[in-house]
Amino acid sequence: MPKIVKQLTTSTVAIAILSCLVSIATGTTIAYSKQDVSLPYKDRAAIKLGQTIYKDNCASCHGINLEGQIGWQTEIVDGRRLAPPHDETGHTWHHPDELLYNMTKYGFEEMLGKKYPNNMPVYEDILSDGELLAVLGYIKSTWPEKIKAIHNEINQSYASNKNS
Repeated sequence: MPKIVKQLTTSTVAIAILSCLVSIATGTTIAYSKQDVSLPYKDRAAIKLGQTIYKDNCASCHGINLEGQIGWQTEIVDGRRLAPPHDETGHTWHHPDELLYNMTKYGFEEMLGKKYPNNMPVYEDILSDGELLAVLGYIKSTWPEKIKAIHNEINQSYASNKNS
């Protein structure tokens, strides 16, 4: 597949996923979301802090290099999916900052408003808002520039849809 087609396809898929997420997330998320959730992926101090926190709290499942668990797309263990990667091969970058923040802070079940078997801890009482944003900023800082650009477009689209 030509590179430009692959890039356009990736952008189209990301926007389609975003559209679905907006319809799911805006119902529950708005009530407890911060007004401005923006990942500090260019802030060196935040990235360094985020990397340390990631290693202490996330790497045991998501991998020291953000690679996720082998079989994350297809395997289910004890009724739960395996931890996905947070590098460019995963789907983290398909989600807007606000949704990533809320999923990490409040958990999937709070976001969905129903039971959802998973192993992801809820970090609301474990990490501060600044620490959560630092971890997510660290993750974003590792993505290739093209992925960061697409993610920024997703954030802009999400904000536009949320405010309309």
